[in-house]
Amino acid sequence: MRKTLLGSVFLYPNRSIGMNNIILVGFMGTGKTTVGKQLAAQLGLPLLDMDHLIESAEEKSIPQIFADHGEAYFRDLERALVKQLAPTNGNIISTGGGIVLNPDNLVDFAQHGLVVCLTASPQTILQRVRDDQNRPLLAGEKEKQIQTLLTQRQSLYDTIPFQIKTDDLSPQEIVDSILSEYHQQFG
Repeated sequence: MRKTLLGSVFLYPNRSIGMNNIILVGFMGTGKTTVGKQLAAQLGLPLLDMDHLIESAEEKSIPQIFADHGEAYFRDLERALVKQLAPTNGNIISTGGGIVLNPDNLVDFAQHGLVVCLTASPQTILQRVRDDQNRPLLAGEKEKQIQTLLTQRQSLYDTIPFQIKTDDLSPQEIVDSILSEYHQQFG
C-alpha cells in the first residue's frame, strides 16, 4: 500500500508569518534543487521537492514510476500534489521539469506565491545532467533528447513572467535575484 503524497510532511496553510511560497520551475538541470536548498537554508523555510515527495509516496524512483505506470500516471500524481501544496504558505517548492505540461499547475501556484522559471542553455543542461541516471525522459542520446524536450516545452516556460538564466550565475546570485523579485512583488 502506498503512502499519501505528502506523507509526514507538515504543511502550514495559514502560517502566521504570512510568507508566500516560492515555487521553482524549469527544465531539468537548470538548478531548481540546488537553488531550492540554498533558499530554504537562508530563509529558514522548508524545501518541498515534488519529485522526492512523489518518490517517497510511491516508494519508487521516478524512472521506476515511469516504467511501471507511464508518464500520464506520474503527471496525475504531480497534479494531485500541486493541489495540496499550492494553498500552503511559507514553503520553497521545487517542481519537476514537466510541471508546465498542465497549465493549471502554474495557475494554482501563481495564486499563492512567486513562480520562478530557471533557464539554462542546452549545453549547460547536458553538462549538469550527463551522469544523472534518474532522468527517465533522457534515455538514449541525451543531447538530442534535451533539445527535443526543450523545444516541446519552451513556449510553456515562456508563459512564466519571472525568469533567471542560470548558466553563468552562482546559486547565491540566483537566490539574491529571487529574493529581490519576491520583495518587489510581496513587500
